[in-house]
Amino acid sequence: MSTKHRTLPALEEDYQVLSDTVREFADEVVAPVSAELDAKHEFPYEIVAQMGEMGLFGLPFPEEFGGMGGDYFALALALEQLGRVNQSVAITLEAGVSLGAMPLLKFGTQEQKEAWLPDLVAGRHLAGFGLTEPGAGSDAGGTQTTAVLEDGQWRINGAKEFITNSGTDITSLVTVTAVTGTVEGRTGADGKPAKEISTILVPAGTEGFSVAKAYDKVGWNSSDTHALHFSDVRVPEENLLGTRGRGFANFLEILDEGRIAIAALATGAAQGCVDESIAYAKQRTSFGQRIGEFQAVSFKIARMQARAHAARLAYYEAAQKMLAGKPFKTEAAMAKLIAGEAAMDNARDATQVFGGYGFMNETLVARHYRDSKILEVGEGTTEVQLMLIARELGL
Repeated sequence: MSTKHRTLPALEEDYQVLSDTVREFADEVVAPVSAELDAKHEFPYEIVAQMGEMGLFGLPFPEEFGGMGGDYFALALALEQLGRVNQSVAITLEAGVSLGAMPLLKFGTQEQKEAWLPDLVAGRHLAGFGLTEPGAGSDAGGTQTTAVLEDGQWRINGAKEFITNSGTDITSLVTVTAVTGTVEGRTGADGKPAKEISTILVPAGTEGFSVAKAYDKVGWNSSDTHALHFSDVRVPEENLLGTRGRGFANFLEILDEGRIAIAALATGAAQGCVDESIAYAKQRTSFGQRIGEFQAVSFKIARMQARAHAARLAYYEAAQKMLAGKPFKTEAAMAKLIAGEAAMDNARDATQVFGGYGFMNETLVARHYRDSKILEVGEGTTEVQLMLIARELGL
C-alpha cells in the first residue's frame, strides 16, 4: 500500500499532472500483477502496450516521429513513479527510451529516424544497445566485437552480454558497438594503436545474429536481458549510426543522460520502500502496540525518507542543468550514486521493518531488495560514478 509523497518538490502543472497520471497507472495497473510477473519471469507485454498508448515511450521525442514533444525530465518523473512498484517495468521503459531509441534521435540520419523511430516511440517495438561484452564493460578499450566494411556491407563478428530489451517478441533492432579500425596517432593503455569504435544498427532476425537464452537473474525478473552473438552478420553500410569512430563517445553522451533516468528509477524504488514501511508500521502490532510507535522503527523509516528526498533533489538538479544546456555530467554521476545507494539501503531497512514477511517474494520490499542491487552496477558502477566525481574535483 502506498502513501502520498510528503517531500516531493513543487512541480510545474504539466509535470505534476504527468507524475500523478503515471502514479495512478502504477498503483492500479502495474502493482496488482507485479508479484505474478516476477514469479513467472514473464515479460510485461500488456503493460508495455498500455505504456505505449499513454505515450510514455514517446515522452522526450518530437511530434515529427510520433512523440509527445516533452523532455527528459518528464521521462524521469514517469520512471520514478513506475520504479516505486515495479523496477522491471521501469527499466523496460528506461532502456527502451534512453538506450534504444534516443541514440537514433541524436545520431541517426533522417532516413534512419523515419524508418525506426515511429514504432519505437509508440512502444510497438523495442530496441537494445549492445555495448557490454564478456571482457569489456566500463572499459571500452576491451571491446572485441569487430565490423569490417566489405563491398558496401558491414561484416560483424563478436558477442555482447547483459543487453536489455534485446530478445522480446517486439524487439526490432540492436545498436552494436564494434571496432571498425584504429585511430591514427593514438595509443591505448596497452601501448597498441587505439581502437576506432563505431555503432551499427543490426535489425532483429538478421542472418548470423542470434539471441541467447534469457539470463536467470537475481532481480528484475520481468525485464528482458540476453547475451547476443554475431557470426558474419552483414548489414548495409548505411546502417552506421552517427560518424564512424564516434561510437563510444556518442554512447558516453547517452550514458550521461541515462544516469539521470536510472537515478529517477532508483529514487522511486527508495520511495516505494518508505511507503510500504509506513503502511506496515501503522498496522503491524507487537508487544501490544503498533511497531511504528517504537523509536527504533520510526527512526529507521525517517532515515529512509531522508535518503529518498536527497535522491530526488539530486536527480532534479541534474535534469534541470541538462535541460538548460549546462554541463551536467558530474551532477548526473552524483544523482546516480546517491539514488542507487538510497534504493539499496532503503530496501535493506524496509526488509528489516517487515521482519520475516520481508523475506517473502510476494512482498514488494522483498522484490526491491533483490532488484535494487543492480542500480549500483548498471549504466556505470558506483565506482565509475566516484571516478567521474573525483576527476571533477581535480583528483
